[in-house]
Amino acid sequence: TLFLLLAALGPGPLLASQAPPEPPPEPLHIARAAGPIEVDGRLGDPGWAGATRVETFYETNPGDNIEPKVKTIAWLTYDDRFFYAAFDFQDPDPKGIRAPLGDHDEVPSYTDYGGIIVDTRNDGKTAFMFLANPRNIQYDAISSDVSGEDNSPDFYWDSATQITATGWTLEIRVPFSSLRYNAADVQTWGILLYRNRPRDFRYQIFNVKLPRGKSCFICNEEKITLSGLPGSNHFVLAPYATGRRESFPRDGAGSPLEDRPVHLEAGIDAKWTPNADTAIDATINPDFSQVESDVAQITANERFALFYPEKRPFFLEGLDLFATPLSAVYTRNITSPRWGLRATGEVGNAVYTALVAEDRGGGSVIIPGRNSSSFAPQDFASRVAIGRGRRDFGNSFLSFLVTDREIEGGGHNRVLGPDFQWRPNDRDTVTGQLLFSDSLTPDRPDLAAEWNGQSLSAHSSYVNWSHSTRTWDWTLQHLEAGDEFRADLGFVPQVGERDSLASLGRSFFFEQGIARRVRPFIRLRNVDDMNDGLLLRQVIPGVEVQGLWNGFLDVEHHTETVRAGSHLFDTDFFAGSRPVSRGRCGPRTTCPSSSTAPGASSTFRRRAPAPGTSVFSRPTWPASRPPTPSPRAPSCGWWRSASTRCATRTSTLPPWAWSPARTTRSRARPCSPTSSTGRRCSSSATRTTAPCRRRTGWRPSAARCSSRSPMLSSGEVR
Repeated sequence: TLFLLLAALGPGPLLASQAPPEPPPEPLHIARAAGPIEVDGRLGDPGWAGATRVETFYETNPGDNIEPKVKTIAWLTYDDRFFYAAFDFQDPDPKGIRAPLGDHDEVPSYTDYGGIIVDTRNDGKTAFMFLANPRNIQYDAISSDVSGEDNSPDFYWDSATQITATGWTLEIRVPFSSLRYNAADVQTWGILLYRNRPRDFRYQIFNVKLPRGKSCFICNEEKITLSGLPGSNHFVLAPYATGRRESFPRDGAGSPLEDRPVHLEAGIDAKWTPNADTAIDATINPDFSQVESDVAQITANERFALFYPEKRPFFLEGLDLFATPLSAVYTRNITSPRWGLRATGEVGNAVYTALVAEDRGGGSVIIPGRNSSSFAPQDFASRVAIGRGRRDFGNSFLSFLVTDREIEGGGHNRVLGPDFQWRPNDRDTVTGQLLFSDSLTPDRPDLAAEWNGQSLSAHSSYVNWSHSTRTWDWTLQHLEAGDEFRADLGFVPQVGERDSLASLGRSFFFEQGIARRVRPFIRLRNVDDMNDGLLLRQVIPGVEVQGLWNGFLDVEHHTETVRAGSHLFDTDFFAGSRPVSRGRCGPRTTCPSSSTAPGASSTFRRRAPAPGTSVFSRPTWPASRPPTPSPRAPSCGWWRSASTRCATRTSTLPPWAWSPARTTRSRARPCSPTSSTGRRCSSSATRTTAPCRRRTGWRPSAARCSSRSPMLSSGEVR
């Protein structure tokens, strides 16, 4: 079996001697700005005259750290308040620049963009990402070698762009108050300068070499030094007040109006940074009415809660510290805080965050299950506490997490346990987490059948070993969650499962031709319930091809045994995807894209026609006759396919059946918590939303989206 093959191959790469690493280059000293800089997209300001100039760049995709076909020049500098970066992105054919307009953070991989990825803590794991396209559509995120990329935070920063006769230019200005760094007089940071240029292929260009097969991304950063940065000790207050008075006819239409009492609301948000590596946030009766709305999701035939990213400012400080393999923290479960207090900081090689709040309730609570999740109204208040500390050891770390919800009127949910990540070398990553939960449900059977005052306790565990080289990659993963495991402050919609996954792939690279990378692979998956009853068994061989026009072809053959009701069904079908983008997206065009998995359907949206074509298709067709039931073991419910974190099929129908509902966009049902503004806030059976959307194309080897191949090419279109 594949497990035995990987076990046989595994000790060699781990124990084999490696060539001594090259000595790191000297840090690049950043000069202070010699004059004022106006952020307008023009690079003639006096401040740029003495800025540090960077002209060495490498094409990391599709080329393997070769000299780029186009020239890129960058400048870096700073003053007493801001860190600046400027780029001259030269292009022999400026008419081919792909620069669509769109919403904030809407910067797809098939468009031109560039910017900086800056590691102010110099830990080689986590960095702030500031990118913009030629139309100055901004994208900001936290990029982490531990948890992936999360674009939920929206930082304060400025940018300006100009499309010129020789390409396009970009200026970026980031306030030091938006960054977190230590209090040393001479700072050492890490930085990646990035350009994305999709033409016949997706060309990715960096100021450093990115070795293929390396298990980390931020760790490749170039070091820079700065001195004399401002201390923190910033204090920000944001009060608000609203008033409302309503009048209604006293005796029906046409009668005099009768005034109702005036309704007043007031609150305040505060942030204090006593030093550069500590932030304290406080809120009283916060107002979330101006928070960005959620992106609509297709909910037809979903059996598990949908995941929506956190957007409320109070919860965004150090958001990456809440990211764990088992998603034990999901702050949108705190639906309507009456007050809250949070501290986030760094002490030496340790980082921490702690949060306490009082939640008024409202919205819905996820009731997890084996084959589906359900919801119960959160008709009670509670007090919550969340804390996590992480100690770094080089590129590895060890951390501990505690969450507690104490329910008014009786009841609680407490979860605690360690997690870790071990990187013995550049090719292997071992990630794990072990959690224990203890729950006393509220005595409210009118809201949920299991809320009868009973005690529940169980554990959940996760372990993943990912190995990648320039040619070979594999993943071994096991996840287990007991029937009584509950994480009321997390996002765990499924329990009562043992889920094992193994995958093996081999990459072939070509310097010429329409295909630049071909990767045949095989993936095995077995899911049992806690009584060893089979829920799902998959054998999926396939091939991925990265090629012309930013294309990515994925063809898979699925042989599955799936439990539905009291029967097991054998299914046999092909699934494939073929995203292609050729031509230019016009300035008022959003190019079609899709995040649906093989076997599902979706609708595409286009705002206006533009030159060129874009095609995205994911057909599924049977390889044999429809499955017939096989009386093997009793069971319950239809099992979703692909992986626990990234479902390939969400329909309750077999894969060979078609349902019109698959192409219907419907409003989200009120699953998980609703904010005080009444916005839908739910959660999802897939955990691939923000962390799986990579601007750089890199994904962590211990990916939360592990249903697909463990190390997808950086050229995959997303």
